[in-house]
Amino acid sequence: MKGTWKLQLRLWLVMFLMFGMLFVIISIAGNLLGYGGFYQFYAAVGVLMVILQYIFSPKIVEATMQVKPLSKEEAPQIHEMVEELALNANIPKPKVGISNINIPNAFAYGRSKRSGHVCITSSLLGLLDKEELRAVLGHELGHIKHNDMAITTIVSLIPLICYYIAFSTLFSRNDNNNSGAIIGIVAFVAYLVGQLLVLFVSRIREYYADAASVEFGNKPSSLASALYKLSYGSSNLSEKQIKDVEGSCAFFLNDVKNGARDIRSLRQLDLNNDGKITDAEMDMLRHSNVKIRGSDNFKELLSTHPDMLKRIKRLSEINN
Repeated sequence: MKGTWKLQLRLWLVMFLMFGMLFVIISIAGNLLGYGGFYQFYAAVGVLMVILQYIFSPKIVEATMQVKPLSKEEAPQIHEMVEELALNANIPKPKVGISNINIPNAFAYGRSKRSGHVCITSSLLGLLDKEELRAVLGHELGHIKHNDMAITTIVSLIPLICYYIAFSTLFSRNDNNNSGAIIGIVAFVAYLVGQLLVLFVSRIREYYADAASVEFGNKPSSLASALYKLSYGSSNLSEKQIKDVEGSCAFFLNDVKNGARDIRSLRQLDLNNDGKITDAEMDMLRHSNVKIRGSDNFKELLSTHPDMLKRIKRLSEINN
């Protein structure tokens, strides 16, 4: 696919940077505490946690998101779409599942292109028309095509390891030149930086998955309309529903926590107020200047997904 080398480069650079930070923290800790085996112990623990996360992440997703297989007999149209999109993407057809959580959305997971899964939530059925659903499925197959799920899974664990090191050393009573406090502060800073890097990777991969959906034969307006409807669905969620899936927001097509804000941004694009974003409206957006408020730009830094208005604007600039 065009331009995906930039995505892959960013993903690998972030991964090496994250592991580099972890290596530096463990090395500093080993030197300050004077433990010859400190480096080996935490390095081994870190590697083991990454391996376990990589191996068991699909099962964890399935348990957390209440995923069940969706057979071809139950949903022939969805399987037909996935098969056609997989052919266009030149990847093996992923397994299809359905999640029983009461949030209209879709997500992809898996360790590689050959073990990919694409899943829709039960509440998504009936919300989107055929073209919108196909565009959403194309977006999720884009994640599988780019194999960004595996790297995101790996890098998301590094900040947690840094946090564990910070928590276990920051309040240490070790009086050896306040080494525990020093290690804790460095590890906590690394945790904060790592979290920002994970969020950056998450946002970037969404842009590329949007572009992939278009390259697989979907109209930008179809995906834009789907995002519009999903934002409406998110804006109607209760605080409890959002809290229940807060740790899984990065999996979804949109950030369900930002539904109300996204609707405020996208409503201005729906010129005829029909609840959809048409080709004509996308064409007008393509030739318009979009201004994002400074507060929204700041909030985007702390979000798993790009600002919705910027995202739709970029979609409008893709030639399909």
